[in-house]
Amino acid sequence: MSVLWAGAPAAAQPAQPLALTAADQALVAQVEAYLNDQKGLTADFLQVASDGSTRTGKAWLERPGKMRFEYAPPDPQLLVAGFGLLVYHDPDLDQTTNIPLESTPLGILLAKRVDLTSGNVVITNIQQQPGEDDITLVRKGREAAGSLTLSFSTDPLALRQWVVNDAQGRQTRVTLYNVKPGGPYPNALFEYSTGNTPISPGG
Repeated sequence: MSVLWAGAPAAAQPAQPLALTAADQALVAQVEAYLNDQKGLTADFLQVASDGSTRTGKAWLERPGKMRFEYAPPDPQLLVAGFGLLVYHDPDLDQTTNIPLESTPLGILLAKRVDLTSGNVVITNIQQQPGEDDITLVRKGREAAGSLTLSFSTDPLALRQWVVNDAQGRQTRVTLYNVKPGGPYPNALFEYSTGNTPISPGG
């Protein structure tokens, strides 16, 4: 399965939260407000794996909890998140993987309400630099699943990239471009079908 989406369960030390400065707190509040205001979008994406290989495609995101990544031909893989599940299909391996969305780092981004200081999410690092702000997060109690770093362009604030580090230390970077607001989208867009049978709640 793509390292973009999940890490294997493993023992991990509790994450140490970052001591937030006043500037950090202001940035976090701004990011929370921005993310909670984003209901849906479409974008093209560039994915770079830890081995340097690249893949491109089209993405749809709709909060809460829905995402679809279609990889450009001839890449046959498909990733769909919806109804509490994340489904990854690799035709080359004839393999379909289903995992709970909440167990993945990206579940933080797709939550019904993004709250980065609630105690369920731990901020481990913030970097503010000209033109870009980066926030690194882990789920409390799920540190072994990996970390998520969200990168925002500034003035105006906009999500442009995320980086997932999985339990094996592998890194996957996804950069969004041609981002356009959108939605709501049909539920069928976030269902993965095998033959004529969609994978959805209870299916």
